[in-house]
Amino acid sequence: MSRYWSPIVEQLSPYVPGEQPQIENLVKLNTNEHPYGPSPKVIEAIRGELGDGLRLYPDPTAEKLRQTVADYYGLKLEQVFAGNGSDEVLAHTFFALFQQSRPLLFPDITYSFYPVYCRLYGIEYKAIPLAEDFSLQVDDYRHANGGIIFPNPNAPTGRLLPLSEIERLLRMNTESVVVVDEAYIDFGGESAAALVDGYPNLLVIQTLSKSRALAGLRIGVALGDADLIAGLVRVKDSFNSYPMDRLAIAATVAAFEDDDYFREMNGRVIASREKLAIDLQKMGFDVVPSSANFVFARHPQHDAAELAAALRQKGVIVRYFNKPRIDQHLRITIGTPEQNQRLVDALNTIL
Repeated sequence: MSRYWSPIVEQLSPYVPGEQPQIENLVKLNTNEHPYGPSPKVIEAIRGELGDGLRLYPDPTAEKLRQTVADYYGLKLEQVFAGNGSDEVLAHTFFALFQQSRPLLFPDITYSFYPVYCRLYGIEYKAIPLAEDFSLQVDDYRHANGGIIFPNPNAPTGRLLPLSEIERLLRMNTESVVVVDEAYIDFGGESAAALVDGYPNLLVIQTLSKSRALAGLRIGVALGDADLIAGLVRVKDSFNSYPMDRLAIAATVAAFEDDDYFREMNGRVIASREKLAIDLQKMGFDVVPSSANFVFARHPQHDAAELAAALRQKGVIVRYFNKPRIDQHLRITIGTPEQNQRLVDALNTIL
């Protein structure tokens, strides 16, 4: 503790990101990065921005980026917000929309940044238990609340809530904001962006880090009613009026325009996920149904922490969470077919 800190800093328990080890010949399956690179058109667009123009500030409204995303989802410009990765968009969302007199609701097993933001901003929250099979039950959210947020597909479980259930949740919860965090939606689900025009309390947050393979650039967007977006803009302009740099804007436009590449690469990930799930089941693992770019699995006869440590010794890194209800599961990112096979070979040896 520093005597110069503000009092709240001592009370914070920051989010711990996935490890980024610098080890040669490592199979890195712990942070849900895309196994294939971004579209060649993205690289070309970034190169086009590398010049004298970098001495100038970027567009503070990122209008070209936002218009491209709006066009993609059939929305209006004023229904799109952009920020430095979905984590920054989430931070602005918690500040702008969730500081209410009633508690925020989210699943007990979910993205662990949510309680971090609550502690940072002094937001009361209530964790709603997932069902035994890790599914989210909409009827469990019939509580007075100051907002609801959940990832879809959920993280770290990978389970998907159908769009019909999201719409049912919106119909029964009209007095507060419902935020659907769609970091992994493109690997097997249907975006709730299709519901934005019908529900003024819906905010959909997406990232380009996962399905568009741009984790290194930090790009996130929010889709929602113009009134919600205006609230986020107020917070953004009180914090950082130039959040999106020229490279990120150009990359986003190119990534959304090259839809064929986007769908082909994600199709490869989905096919690899289904194969890996089968391979794990053959080895005795219980695998949670996944619509993300990872699988969540446990072996009834082997401790998960010990398995993760043994895999590390063989140069394969997966994510282990030492938390209630999931401390016997491993979250395994889908890699290339070659990386997945190295994982399978290592597990066969260990088991």
